[in-house]
Amino acid sequence: MLVLFVGNFLSQRGLTPTASEELVPRLREAGWTIVTTSSKRARVARVLDMQSHIWVRSYDIAQIDVYSGNAFRWAELSAWNLERHDTPYVLTLHGGRLPEMLATPASSKRVRRLLIGAQAVVAPSEYLREAFLTLRSDIDVIPNGLDLANYASPEDSALPERPALLWLRAFHEVYRPDLAIQTLARLVEDDVNVSLRMIGPDKKDGSLEAARRQIVELGLEERVEIVGGIPKDQVPSELQRGSLFLNTSDVDNTPVSVIEAMASGLPVVSTDAGGIGHLVRDGEDGLVVPRGDANALAAAVRRLLHEESLANRLGAEARRKVAAFDWSEVVPRWDALLRHCIEGHALKGMH
Repeated sequence: MLVLFVGNFLSQRGLTPTASEELVPRLREAGWTIVTTSSKRARVARVLDMQSHIWVRSYDIAQIDVYSGNAFRWAELSAWNLERHDTPYVLTLHGGRLPEMLATPASSKRVRRLLIGAQAVVAPSEYLREAFLTLRSDIDVIPNGLDLANYASPEDSALPERPALLWLRAFHEVYRPDLAIQTLARLVEDDVNVSLRMIGPDKKDGSLEAARRQIVELGLEERVEIVGGIPKDQVPSELQRGSLFLNTSDVDNTPVSVIEAMASGLPVVSTDAGGIGHLVRDGEDGLVVPRGDANALAAAVRRLLHEESLANRLGAEARRKVAAFDWSEVVPRWDALLRHCIEGHALKGMH
């Protein structure tokens, strides 16, 4: 059976692989024949490439990644063209800002129209499922997958002389790299001997340059290392270099970087942005504080540095939780969903 995946497939152009890029090779290994679109870097060329793939070939089913903003338009256009070809499609919801589209009647109507036309709708988190339940009640939750075996769970051990906070997100204002630096500054003011390692690509919104200036202004040059973007296969080893994982975002869904940190058994301290509260339960498998609050983040870090038994327990519980995100669990669910949708569409066509 032939499947078309519609989304951003830009990892070969230096960008971070999307969840669909990670899923496609696993589905191929499971026996599916899959065509992907698009790997075009320019937005207009990418949208045109997506639509040309729909027009030139017939598919048993398609999967469309759905994001907010301008990307929502190409999801709408792709769905419209697939309907004209009588091709069933599955929508996968992405991004912490997607629920904002429900804020106005006009955009909410667009979302409803898109969701209702799909054979199935998938959300990678309970956060997104709950956000859209009023528009469609049968949304499936299938988490983004990972290879759990790649992430070594550290043994309980004493912290190094200077514990390292690890920050692993893109340098963009919504992920608040400035807040991570502010958190470090609060800790240093309290004579906490700690460092910060920041890993992530530059999204070119000025956040990276602002972070560099902030580090100098606060006199933290010897305590902060900005690594930049790294290949996906280097993430597990980088996580092993950290003592605690710090997530400072203002907008979020179910970030892969946090899942990876949990898989590595790293204690997580995070803001409560978007779907984080569904992923990290405060006091159970991490510590969660209000977004934008450097003092609260610093207090949570201090607590884990002073209570190593708590840090070890949270890290172990986090790794146990994300066992459900392993590809061995995720791929069979996608396999079953796609087969069910194809069969359902075929039965519909018989009546």
